[in-house]
Amino acid sequence: MDIQSIKQRFGIIGNAPLLNRAINIAMQVAGTDLSVLVLGESGTGKEFFPKIIHELSPRKHNNYVAINCGAIPEGTIDSELFGHEKGSFTDAREARKGYFEEADGGTIFLDEVAELPLATQVRLLRVLETGEFMKVGSSKVQKTNVRVVAATNINVTDAIAKGKFREDLYYRLNAITIQVPALRERGDDIELVFRKFTTDISEKYRIAPLSLTSQARELLMSYPWKGNVRELKNVAEQLSIVEKDRTITAEVLKRSLPERPSQLPTLFNPAQTQGLSEREILYGILFDMQKDIHDLKRAVATGEGISSKQEKYKHISLSPEYTVLNPPFHQCDDNILEIADEVEEDDLRLEKKEKILIEKALKKHRGNRRKAAEELGVSERTIYRKIREYDLEYQL
Repeated sequence: MDIQSIKQRFGIIGNAPLLNRAINIAMQVAGTDLSVLVLGESGTGKEFFPKIIHELSPRKHNNYVAINCGAIPEGTIDSELFGHEKGSFTDAREARKGYFEEADGGTIFLDEVAELPLATQVRLLRVLETGEFMKVGSSKVQKTNVRVVAATNINVTDAIAKGKFREDLYYRLNAITIQVPALRERGDDIELVFRKFTTDISEKYRIAPLSLTSQARELLMSYPWKGNVRELKNVAEQLSIVEKDRTITAEVLKRSLPERPSQLPTLFNPAQTQGLSEREILYGILFDMQKDIHDLKRAVATGEGISSKQEKYKHISLSPEYTVLNPPFHQCDDNILEIADEVEEDDLRLEKKEKILIEKALKKHRGNRRKAAEELGVSERTIYRKIREYDLEYQL
């Protein structure tokens, strides 16, 4: 079976090289029992890849079980994964099987695996190493033969450094890595996916399909799509249903694009830096760089992506006090990394920015944790944990 057949079978739209590479890796690894870690931002479609792996594997006639680890309360996660015996806790009125027992002989997909508590990570590591587990409240060792595919949208290296994810578990899960590209990295796929969504809506509700003006298309292609395919689908559906004029202009499209709370001005648009001090511009640049600091370091080390970064910064002109950004990008890589590292050590740490984002999202939604989590693109359990971590309860 070739890549195009896989796309048709699983409803995957696009021809971007990075997407094709991810699909190809899934196809190649399917015939093995190696653990696979699927990496990518929220909304990129990571859930397709464990399905591809399972359906092309010798396990395809056995169970496929998908679990969102971030959606299960911490107090019951062990019971859900490994089962429990009758009377093992207050509500355990009878024994039940866990997902690892149900998926015996098949494939189990652990989405948001980095949300697992550390104690559960230890139990998962044992399953991966020996195929053994024990139900909650039991001392009997059970065996399971399960292929594990996991996914996460966080930087696992950072989580390990912060003590939130076990390094030994990471290496067990990461036998094979599949990197799912963000929508903004897929070029013309953005328009293809948009047209697929609008066509589906027009056929479902028997309405005329949408068309885009050239300016609207440019806006569609240049928008960052932080929510990726999921965000694009929401916009496409909204435009399809709400707009009476079936020709979408840039102004109409712009009205439908989500507002992003706590977002700095688009500092790489010269028109939007007018009126800002050089220090504000520099700090804005550093904040933007900080979100992807590891990718930046890798780009400098390998030389890949340097030209795009040079294009991104080329319009910025600062006084001699800030000449670090004035030379061509390849002449100032070390300086940029030093400044980025200083940001991590200074008061502009990611943790502080994260706290501000959470505070504003909670305030906007009047303390509704679920809506705040959806807006920030994280699980509701993560929001609860961060509220405790940053002592935000008093503000709700």
